[in-house]
Amino acid sequence: MLSKPDLRLTDKDQAMLAGEFGPAPQLAMRILVQMAQIYGAQELLDISAAHIDSTIYIGEAGLEYAERLAALGAKVAVPTTLNVSGLDEEHWREWAVPSDWAHKAHRQMMAYASMGAIPTWTCAPYQTPMKPAFGQQIAWGESNAIVYANSVLGARTERYPDLLDICCAITGRAPATGLHLEENRGGDILMELVDVPASLQELDVFYPVLGTLMGKLAGERIPVIANLGVVPTDDQLKALGAAAASSGAVAMFHIAGVTPEAPTLAAAFHHKKPSQRIPATLEMLTEVYRGLTTSRDDHLDFVAVGCPHFSLDEIRKLAELMAGRRRHPDDRFIVTTNRRNRDLAREAGYLDTLLAFGCQLTLDTCILATPMLDRSLRSMMTNSGKFAYYAPGMLDLRVTYGSLEECVDSAVAGRVVKGGDVWPV
Repeated sequence: MLSKPDLRLTDKDQAMLAGEFGPAPQLAMRILVQMAQIYGAQELLDISAAHIDSTIYIGEAGLEYAERLAALGAKVAVPTTLNVSGLDEEHWREWAVPSDWAHKAHRQMMAYASMGAIPTWTCAPYQTPMKPAFGQQIAWGESNAIVYANSVLGARTERYPDLLDICCAITGRAPATGLHLEENRGGDILMELVDVPASLQELDVFYPVLGTLMGKLAGERIPVIANLGVVPTDDQLKALGAAAASSGAVAMFHIAGVTPEAPTLAAAFHHKKPSQRIPATLEMLTEVYRGLTTSRDDHLDFVAVGCPHFSLDEIRKLAELMAGRRRHPDDRFIVTTNRRNRDLAREAGYLDTLLAFGCQLTLDTCILATPMLDRSLRSMMTNSGKFAYYAPGMLDLRVTYGSLEECVDSAVAGRVVKGGDVWPV
């Protein structure tokens, strides 16, 4: 039998399973059917876009999988963007990336590009012209992209793991389960901000902290934030979701009166009672803020920003802070973004300012995805909640978390300088 009787397949699904569309769709559909059964889905649904996280080289198995699909003639059936790769093709020789590793990472990039995917090479596809629309069914990998698509845009995707995301793209199908379905998109827990000053809520540095707390409290549940007194910017919402998807497994959140499926608090919960009400106090947030810093002194080797990838507006803000200044010669300043935003920054006149300051751009990847850092770089500063959460464990780095202004001031001073924000510590 081609499928178990509890998973309903269309005639086209069955034809793909039988190999009538070629060996690549057959392999992809076999994997998709098995995973749909594990998820408990009763049927598959059509998707109209995909985002592939499998582009990052993490070993031979992932490379072999990509090249096998490419050799079978795989082509994506829907518009498909590509996540950060494991390689900055333009600058990898400036760092400690082994040449053999770079060669394999490039092969994996080319395998996915050969399938007809769009070489966006970014973890923030929602800030490209390929941004999905409200209600659009998509299959996205990359945790921060997933939470942004579901929460801020109102598109619909589950948390697609590596290797399954490309199967959805090739077949144009996904399991009809989880956050694809309306009944699963209501809030679970209520996070009520308590005594958090509006002046703090306006700051960029606030949102990675709130997101980190949200992830710790929510886990895999859908949190709903109430009592937020400002309307966050797109980049603040990006930072919020990225941090929540790092410290927890948040794939969707609501902010009452802000996000599209939460015009009211009642609507956010689908007019049901929350399973739990949790106050998010200034004291709790301050504890998280302090916890994002693991360094115990003011020593600084480098600053890294752009996780998720820096947007054009974030590059603009950075250029304004760097204008007429120069980093300390003993420190490095890394900005991670994609080549499209680099080109836009050049056109806008921001890139010259960053380069004059002494920035190094890392394109199409990031320090978490490529082995670029040598052992001499041990103390890092960042304004990214995701970097701050992952870098100590993944890269064995001592991290100082701070605002973008503090990051620039510290890079100029050659040591950690705090005091550029109004966080009450």
